[in-house]
Amino acid sequence: MIEVKNLSKRYGDFVAVDDVSFTCKPGRVTGFLGPNGAGKSTTMRIIAGLTPAGAGTATIRGAAYRDIPNPTLHVGVLLDASAQHAGRTGREILRLSAMTLGVPMSRVDDALAMVSLSKEEAGRRVRNYSLGMRQRLGIANALLGDPGVLILDEPVNGLDPAGIHWMRTLLRDYANRGGTVMLSSHLLHEIEIIADDLIVIGHGKIVAQGTKEELLAGTGAIVRAADNDQLGRALSAADVAAHPADGGGFRVEVAPDVAGRIALDARVHLVELRGGDGARLEEMFLQLTQKTQRDQTTVNQGVQS
Repeated sequence: MIEVKNLSKRYGDFVAVDDVSFTCKPGRVTGFLGPNGAGKSTTMRIIAGLTPAGAGTATIRGAAYRDIPNPTLHVGVLLDASAQHAGRTGREILRLSAMTLGVPMSRVDDALAMVSLSKEEAGRRVRNYSLGMRQRLGIANALLGDPGVLILDEPVNGLDPAGIHWMRTLLRDYANRGGTVMLSSHLLHEIEIIADDLIVIGHGKIVAQGTKEELLAGTGAIVRAADNDQLGRALSAADVAAHPADGGGFRVEVAPDVAGRIALDARVHLVELRGGDGARLEEMFLQLTQKTQRDQTTVNQGVQS
């Protein structure tokens, strides 16, 4: 289990992580999401003992990473697949890791088999690897000590669709055997498929966390009018949070009867009014991190959200 309590990290006047608390549980895959610069990588580096915390704690099975004897036997970490010795072969890198960990050399072949790197590929120098192959080698290194916890930052970068499916299956099986997986990725569709729990961070603060089912459950209402601009103004005047919905109209954060009453009072002709469907992860992510996005497009200026 990974447990983070009141974690903060400051670089001069910049607050990278601001009083963050969450738990990643055994037997579950936890998706860690946020825009660029939100604090994901800093948080993961603190958990993995690579960056000191300014305040708070980050523990793995009750201990800080630096206090775990031979920690890579217990925690597998992949934060940057490109940070591997380009002049060595994949097999050499794993053999050196096995010697450092004190695990049998047979684990090298086991790890290569787990990540589907062939004997020929393992014999190539890493400088000749594709990004996807480096990802596989990095995963093999993380799994070499048969750890109970995996911390992975963007592990599917560079993988083709077959590789992404392989990664999904590997991590699902790992969690099903009782392992703890903390996974960061910008491929929200993949997170939506594999994750059991979600943590969303923005500007260094947790903006949402819970099970995937809880966070993506249908709430509010879908409302669409003959004149959506008029509807947008009515919702804005009523101080109702509204977000553009697929096919036109809005997803609103009030019950259908409240949205209907607002439209009636404003004499807006509705063509659709129903309870909110389960949100997609991308939609939820954009709503929760709306104020922390680097790239924003102004849509429906009459609606405040």
